[in-house]
Amino acid sequence: MSTPALFFFAVAIWGSTWIAITFQLAAAAPETGVAWRFLCAAALLAAYCLWRRVPLRFDRRMHLLFAAQGLTGFAVSYIFVYHAERFIVSGLVAVGYAASPLVNLLLARWLFGTPMSRRVAAGGVLGLAGIATIFGHEFARLDLQGPVATGAVFTIGAVLLSGLASMAATRYHALGVSGWGPLAWAMAYGGGATLAIALALGRPLGFELGFAAVASFLYLVVAGSVLAFGAFFTLVARIGAARAGYVGVMVPIVALLISSVFEGYPWTWQTFAGIALAVAGNILALHRPAQPRATAAAA
Repeated sequence: MSTPALFFFAVAIWGSTWIAITFQLAAAAPETGVAWRFLCAAALLAAYCLWRRVPLRFDRRMHLLFAAQGLTGFAVSYIFVYHAERFIVSGLVAVGYAASPLVNLLLARWLFGTPMSRRVAAGGVLGLAGIATIFGHEFARLDLQGPVATGAVFTIGAVLLSGLASMAATRYHALGVSGWGPLAWAMAYGGGATLAIALALGRPLGFELGFAAVASFLYLVVAGSVLAFGAFFTLVARIGAARAGYVGVMVPIVALLISSVFEGYPWTWQTFAGIALAVAGNILALHRPAQPRATAAAA
């Protein structure tokens, strides 16, 4: 699959998972929902790997990276996301994830010494400004006390942990390891850790079995976890964590489109201006300037 197709695929799926998560919040405790989601996704990936004879055996060093990715990206960060949506509007959580490119850029610089691209940074600022413009009317109603502050802390923590997960994936991709096998292990570590957290906190492991709860759970497992994450981490391997992080800029826009159809979200001039800024940021960050051809003299 081409890089633009992978980008579109990940954005389309994750943009539609916000509604699915709201159904999960009504069906199970956040820790329980996250645990079963990623344990089931890991089982599906492992079965696929066995069927297609995709390698699942890795050395200890790789397993440490898979565990780091799982604990940060598929355990605690998602627990934080589910809890954040209990306290604040989903738009504010979306704005937090719009900062992913900048977070990934800074983490890559700090951990790996990766050069910082001014173009990617500028694109990140435009994308963040666009999402903030879209949800500006929600910010105006926020009371920075109590639940809002709690939700903001959860959101910030989720974004930072998601960035660390991307760094772990970047590291093992740089060592020549990629594909479904590492993703299966990372989700297994993340789901197992979340199950342990749920048990330690005394959360019920049961699930409401209504149609909406089951349908949203299956969608989150198969599409939101397996297919979308597969597309995203393939992007990380191809174009780097900073550029792949722009999936997080476009996802809120798709979520907004879905909300306008199913939830009657009102479109305003801020909506159109914000979308324009976010799209401009993506174009700026993802576009690679053409390399000048070597002249005959240089050759």
